[in-house]
Amino acid sequence: MNDANATRMEAACSLLAESERRFLLYQLAENRGAHLEDVVSRIAAWEFDVHPVEIDKEDRQRIYVSLVHNHLPRLADYDIIEYDLRNGDIVLADGFDDIKPLLEQFRQTEEEPEIRELPSL
Repeated sequence: MNDANATRMEAACSLLAESERRFLLYQLAENRGAHLEDVVSRIAAWEFDVHPVEIDKEDRQRIYVSLVHNHLPRLADYDIIEYDLRNGDIVLADGFDDIKPLLEQFRQTEEEPEIRELPSL
């Protein structure tokens, strides 16, 4: 493996090591896009193992801040997603296809059965 391929593999693994980024990508992979508020609700529901209406304001805000200030920019830097905070739209970008097989492998090892049982990416 050459240095460029090794670096890309390390970056992909690093991106997918964080559960919030994986959950975001699982959701986006279903429809190629989503709205930020929907993503926040679903990630919080997965993370706290509750129905989305049961998520308290503080937990929802923590997920929102984490996505906006960390996960979305990082994924955009690697051309995995594109997003617009003004309207809340998040869509998959061309770089998603590069990590899609690795994301599928991660999904098959998730502890939550509902995540493993999503349709194939």
